[in-house]
Amino acid sequence: MTTRAGSRAVRIAAVAVAAVVALTLSGCVTWFLPAKTPATSTPAPDNVSAALHPYYSQVLHWTSCSSGKQCATAKAPLDWNDPGVGDIELALIRQPAKGTKQGSLLTNPGGPGASGYDFVKDSVDFVADATLQDHFDIVGFDPRGVGRSTAVKCYDAKEMDQYLYGITPGVRGSDQWIAENTAVAKDFGDACQQNTGAPLAKLDTVSAARDLDLLRATLGDTKLNYLGYSYGTYLGSIYAGLYPGKTGRLVLDGALDPAASNFDVTEVQAKGFESALRAYLTSCLTQKGCPFTGTVDGAMATVGQLLAAVEKSPIRNSDGRELGANTLVTAIITPLYDATAWSYLDKLFESVMKGSASVAFALADSYNNRTADGTYSDNSTEAFVAINCLDYTYNADPALMRSQAAELAKAAPVIGPYMAYGDIGCANWPYKASGQRGPISADGSAPILVVGTTNDPATPYVWAKNLSAELQNGHLLTYKGEGHTAYNKSNSCVNNTVDAYLVKGTIPGEGKTC
Repeated sequence: MTTRAGSRAVRIAAVAVAAVVALTLSGCVTWFLPAKTPATSTPAPDNVSAALHPYYSQVLHWTSCSSGKQCATAKAPLDWNDPGVGDIELALIRQPAKGTKQGSLLTNPGGPGASGYDFVKDSVDFVADATLQDHFDIVGFDPRGVGRSTAVKCYDAKEMDQYLYGITPGVRGSDQWIAENTAVAKDFGDACQQNTGAPLAKLDTVSAARDLDLLRATLGDTKLNYLGYSYGTYLGSIYAGLYPGKTGRLVLDGALDPAASNFDVTEVQAKGFESALRAYLTSCLTQKGCPFTGTVDGAMATVGQLLAAVEKSPIRNSDGRELGANTLVTAIITPLYDATAWSYLDKLFESVMKGSASVAFALADSYNNRTADGTYSDNSTEAFVAINCLDYTYNADPALMRSQAAELAKAAPVIGPYMAYGDIGCANWPYKASGQRGPISADGSAPILVVGTTNDPATPYVWAKNLSAELQNGHLLTYKGEGHTAYNKSNSCVNNTVDAYLVKGTIPGEGKTC
């Protein structure tokens, strides 16, 4: 989760994107196979109201759909407080356990707005290692509003280009600039409302957590086993708070702090990406071919100057789009999610210094899931905005936003200024926020494993420490390293600890560090 500066701005999703970036840049594609023998899931018995019983007792019908995986669709109430007003659909995919099955393991890759369906379909080996694939059905799903489920729809591709990459006239933070972004935000919200209809009002994470419990039951599990990455940790935390007695084994990797306000999130993320950028430059300056010279502080200043330069005079790309500061920040943060992708930053800065926007747009397009033909492969941007607008509260008072912009510039002088004014978009959303921010203790839950990376830019380590302390039965696993999330991408210590917990219920000792 993060904010958008008005509407045309930086969208820093709390999502385990390393696999997505790698897949996008390499052009990897997984083809669907024809449906074969159907299978069904026997729902687990649950004590729910008569109005919810048809949902909890539904039988899922699975068909073969992709490289040994099975797909199904579940129905959930549009409004959990009034189940009679209609249904939504939830798309699922699973890879059956390769060994002796001990249950289902549901997973969420983050966002909000990322597709758990595609996460499992395209990169199940990134989701879970061989040990977990032996013991569990690995289940991905698209939350409400996302992808193949009942989804948000706002703009066509050309309109989305203007929304994401358009240059806002006027000086950043001026009355003219705020007014322009306010108009853009209202137009976007109106389009989402017109093209999505009633579901747009019911895409909050509390509703998604109730969907998660429904999926648990329809899969036949009496307890939820769950592996949530990034924003997926917030979904898992909400679930634990709502259903502590139904928690099985929950891993929350790259944690968000549910008590953090919208501005808290923005400020901590700004600091996180500033720190990651500094780490990249520290490494770069020791290597041949680095586009920077001198000191780290000097290189940071150079990045700031590049951003200021394209803010004043955008660079035109070959397709006519203009590279402004917001898009350049998006391009910069994309490889910062994973230290193994830092080489892309070398290419990015070298090209921008030469007056070329091509690498910057390639990275930003990868982040925004924009394809080479100018279309968008999913609705992740629209879902990101729609879900966040209901989960946090917002205040677009110009005086307050300017004060907060000054705080961000002080906290993160290079990245911070381009993450300010994010309240504009959601303060003008068609529906008011329904989420209540605050610590979640999940009293009476089973042990919950929280994983934090010490220099995670998108979900900084402090959030993992906070969440593990807020949970009555939270346990912290620390990975000392760079990048966003740790399981299945850091080292064997992290993997073995997570596997032992999910498979055997083994809780790591206090202060466990990998």
